[in-house]
Amino acid sequence: MEKPKIQFGDSFICQSIHKINSRGFWCGDDPLAYSLPLFLLQLFIMYIFTRFIYTILKPFGQPSFISHILGGVTLGPSVLSHNSAFSDKVFPSKARNVLDTIAFFGFLLFVFQLGVKVDPTIIYRSPKRAFSIGILAFFVPFTLSSMAVFFLRQFASLDHDFSRMLSIVVQIQCITAIPVISGFLSELQILNSEIGRLAISSSFVCDICYWFIVTIKYGTYLTSTKSVGVTIGSGISSCLLFLFIMYVVHPAALWAIQHTAEGKPVQEIYIFGALLTLLFCGFMGEAIGLNAIVVAFLVGLAIPDGPPLGAALVDKLDCFASVVLLPILYIIGGLRTDVYAIQKMKNLGSILLIVCVSFCGKIVGALLPLLFCRMPFRDALSLGLIMNCKGNIELALLINWKLLNALSDECFTIMVITLVVTTALVTPIVKALYDPSMRFLAYKRRTLLHHRNDEELRIMACIHKQDNVLAILNLLTASNPTEASCIDLVVLHLVKLVGQASSVLVSHMPREKPSKHASQTEKIFNVFSKFEEAFRGKLTVHCYKGISPYATMHNDVCYLALEKRTTFIILPFHKQWIIGETTESTFAFKQLNKNVLEKAPCSVGVLIDRGNQKKFWCGYMKESIYQVAIFFFGGTDDREALAYARRMSEQPNVHVTLFHFSSIADIVGGTERSKMLDTQVLSDFRLNAFRNNRVSYKDEMVMNGKDVISVIECMESNYDLVMVGRRHANSQLMAELQKWKQGELGIVGEILVSLSTGAKTSILVVQQQTRYWGSCDPDEITPLRRVDI
Repeated sequence: MEKPKIQFGDSFICQSIHKINSRGFWCGDDPLAYSLPLFLLQLFIMYIFTRFIYTILKPFGQPSFISHILGGVTLGPSVLSHNSAFSDKVFPSKARNVLDTIAFFGFLLFVFQLGVKVDPTIIYRSPKRAFSIGILAFFVPFTLSSMAVFFLRQFASLDHDFSRMLSIVVQIQCITAIPVISGFLSELQILNSEIGRLAISSSFVCDICYWFIVTIKYGTYLTSTKSVGVTIGSGISSCLLFLFIMYVVHPAALWAIQHTAEGKPVQEIYIFGALLTLLFCGFMGEAIGLNAIVVAFLVGLAIPDGPPLGAALVDKLDCFASVVLLPILYIIGGLRTDVYAIQKMKNLGSILLIVCVSFCGKIVGALLPLLFCRMPFRDALSLGLIMNCKGNIELALLINWKLLNALSDECFTIMVITLVVTTALVTPIVKALYDPSMRFLAYKRRTLLHHRNDEELRIMACIHKQDNVLAILNLLTASNPTEASCIDLVVLHLVKLVGQASSVLVSHMPREKPSKHASQTEKIFNVFSKFEEAFRGKLTVHCYKGISPYATMHNDVCYLALEKRTTFIILPFHKQWIIGETTESTFAFKQLNKNVLEKAPCSVGVLIDRGNQKKFWCGYMKESIYQVAIFFFGGTDDREALAYARRMSEQPNVHVTLFHFSSIADIVGGTERSKMLDTQVLSDFRLNAFRNNRVSYKDEMVMNGKDVISVIECMESNYDLVMVGRRHANSQLMAELQKWKQGELGIVGEILVSLSTGAKTSILVVQQQTRYWGSCDPDEITPLRRVDI
């Protein structure tokens, strides 16, 4: 069958390449004369096609792997390189070996950094169901697809060479590579969800099963084809190399970490030593018959993930390996993918049958233990689909087998197409089936307004760094922890995921002996431990550390809040002040707060710290006074803030002042029921103000937005804390204020922050619980009864 010709030899690209080559950038007779301009041009063309395909596929939510591999296929003989002029100019045949070498080196670094990101101890922390999922998700499809291969060989009359290749197809389909799963979960932003953590643990177990089978096959191959001496020598050499990695490389990495002060960059000599060790171990692996890629992954596993050394290595290698060198892997994969090589429909049908059997078998293997554990079917099916995802690890294995002539052009092309199609189909289905935020719906009201005085108050405090601690401690002290109504405090230190493949959410276990070199997390938790001792019997503290990407960090917050039945979450504001001056604004923290406000299963407060806090929590027993002001316009959030102020008013050292803004017209919009609730809580608070000399009530009559701003400006620095609700229903007054300032803190909250009501004044913007099972309007489930305020 004659291949159709694509005529574009006179195209702009080919003319440009001809000009480059004519100027001496490429010497066609010498394969070592692989010039830098030609290499950069190949990368540039690959980048252009990849970005173009990614732009097309982005609305469909496809992962970047799809666009990368399609970009490589576009450059290959299936599309552009089918034209001999383009192929000879851009990808000369004599330069393929050089291109393969660069791709091998790039993939070596890429796999090494993947090993650095993976924490091998995850196998010990994995739940029992992760073991059962990983084992069944490998052996069920392996058994079923092996049976399919057996029947095909018996009844399909396949060619002998093609029949031998089907065992490779089975291996590829049974793999669930943890780096691929981790990248896929990150792109779907479910890495630190319940399904995401389970998928990471299960894929690690699945990988162990795969390498167990490969080791057995390799040992069988040696014993059947080599002499006894060679087999024993190979086994001893492999064991010695593994022992070297375990007992020399790993302790050396730990030593480097111990000699690196926290917060200080890792010395360059340690980075250089790690890369030199990688090259040495890779060379020794090839010398004794092991694949250098496998050895590189083992060396990466020996280096602890995360800061300081693991994160530094990933930071140094990520851009070079992933952006510069890894695209060459897609190029050489695309150059060997030729759709015109698919000639026999029998071969195509055989491979597709094995792929479908393995695909269904992996889903069944993942479903069985999950359904036995009573996980919802949608979540279990999502996990089964995720375990079927393929990526660059499978592509690299296919290229390796192709270079070893273990795969024909036809079989290689079909397998590459199945990788793309499988992952492309799985992505939208998983997005449709699994939404982690749906699990954050509470089945009861978790608000301060509905909290009874004789109940334990559950609060979660989120911390980014030590600067957030003092303001939160002052707020907690003002929250009046007592023996009758104690506070159950969950402290969550949020850390960005750096140099790690999987997110972590763990309870903090204090050391038996204090360390002179305590980490930032330990310093934060030690302060809260002292705080717990100061309020012994009135407050209990539970410390957690969450390590995850900023994009999905809200999942940790909401999951832990739901798990601990939290009533109120305290979030630090994304801007930081030092003595009244703004020092930094972190967009990632801003998005985190926005996501938590949207999806939290309870009420939320955003705490704005001015950076000049007095240590009220240390001096509250010494008659130190904490002045609190609350602005009340009306609505659910203002009522929630007022309920919090009511609890604070019972603290002997807290003075509360309520500023009630009223007007001739409606100051805020809303239903009649909402206005009746506003009237009720205000009446009860005014009654309480007569009984308590630490509580005062001020009625501020305003006519427009300027009057509101004047009241705020007159406050100056008379208060330590100002509280206000985040959301207010539309009205003429709110429309005027909205022109002044608008943002994630709400209209009034943004005005308070922008006007700088005082260098020492903190601001707490409160939002009542918004997500509640079976309810759309929070006012509908707030009873019209007398509330003790």
